[in-house]
Amino acid sequence: MSSHISNIRPNPDQVLLDLADYVYDVEIQSPEAYQTARFSMIDALGCGFLALRYPECTKHLGPIVPGTVVPHGAKVPGTPYQLDPVTAAFNIGCMIRWLDYNDTWLAAEWGHPSDNLGGILATADYISRRNAAEGLAPLTMKDVLTAMIKAHEIQGVIALENSFNRVGLDHVLLVKVASTAVVTKLLGGSKEEMINAVSNAWVDGQALRTYRHAPNTGSRKSWAAGDATSRAVRLSLMALIGEMGYPSALTAKTWGFYDVLFKGNEFKFQRPYGSYVMENVLFKISYPAEFHAQTAVECAIRLHPELQGRWEDIDRIVLTTHESAIRIIDKKGPLHNPADRDHCLQYMVAIGLIFGELTADHYEDAIASDPRIDALRDKMMTEEDPRYTREYHEPDLRSIANAVQIFFNDGSCTERVEVEFPIGHKRRRAEGIPLLEQKFVSNLATRFPQKQMQAIKELCLNQQELEQMPVHLFVDRFVCS
Repeated sequence: MSSHISNIRPNPDQVLLDLADYVYDVEIQSPEAYQTARFSMIDALGCGFLALRYPECTKHLGPIVPGTVVPHGAKVPGTPYQLDPVTAAFNIGCMIRWLDYNDTWLAAEWGHPSDNLGGILATADYISRRNAAEGLAPLTMKDVLTAMIKAHEIQGVIALENSFNRVGLDHVLLVKVASTAVVTKLLGGSKEEMINAVSNAWVDGQALRTYRHAPNTGSRKSWAAGDATSRAVRLSLMALIGEMGYPSALTAKTWGFYDVLFKGNEFKFQRPYGSYVMENVLFKISYPAEFHAQTAVECAIRLHPELQGRWEDIDRIVLTTHESAIRIIDKKGPLHNPADRDHCLQYMVAIGLIFGELTADHYEDAIASDPRIDALRDKMMTEEDPRYTREYHEPDLRSIANAVQIFFNDGSCTERVEVEFPIGHKRRRAEGIPLLEQKFVSNLATRFPQKQMQAIKELCLNQQELEQMPVHLFVDRFVCS
């Protein structure tokens, strides 16, 4: 007796319907979210401009076919390129993520929500240039900020209770899903078209975390989010010309995302979509370092003055941290490239202890060859503090705590320096935002002449003026030869 599988098309999965309702029906009312979105955007762009100093990044930029001209295409800030929106999204996303210096979200899953800006800004710029050429109203930068708030929220809320890393999948899949949802709306697509596009994002198969972990850590982690947000624009454009979707992309028995890639588990949700993620996002202000190490580096820099002339006297260095840091960046053995180094807790702490600072240049081969770095790494031991791990997940705390203490051969030791909240945490906004703005201006100075830099700074630090500006005129401020 044979059994037959029903071929009745189901209603879309509830997760897809909830995303569509949020993107299309929820109006963001929070001034704090819009202000934080502006900070997130200028910080992400600044990180991109800083990355343009590195040939390993810039080799990925520009048109796929050299010399390609795209009328009314999206411009890539800080470069001379004007590209189709799919390629432009990759370029912008690649720049933003290259140095691991843009904003961060930590929960059951980790990620960098401003990675979505690649697809959002490229799409909004393309639409605005096309509309302006046709005599239609362009999008404004408030539309960009709204899309950012919603992309942050989608990526971050799904990440709160659902760990993709524990099944070997990379967090950039959430960039693809979030970007696809908001980009389809920007393009003028319907709810149904958005559901079709997002279903294809879930069906894609997803990137593995292979390139983020020993022994394979490599530079793909610096362009993977650009690839994800670019793919989102492609899927959205396909949906708008009528490409079909897959309504039970998540729940289909045997063939859906849950059964194939999530061990049969359905997603869990801690809270409805609103503006929580943008309001609580973490900024990397002081150091271009994997976020679980930010407070450890701050501890190390505080201890730096005590170690001058005492390198040979060190017996051991105790790093007290939380479970996520141990799982991701606790690393022994040789480090092969900058991407490997900025995912090594011990390397970043060693740099802070030796140099009293940590910059992007500290990951390059010239400094990594300093023999003191590996000598200190060999003396480090890591231990988990259960309280740190617990409070990392508590919604009203969301700490990212680390402590560092150094013991010497004569039996003496330094104080145990502990930092629970990094300077980019919401609890330290008053202290952090002036430094974030300073970081942005410093990054602008690496790319633009003084007069252009000053005009960009004045615009970007003015919330009302920025929100009202047409997107293509905003992007034109960043044109660079």
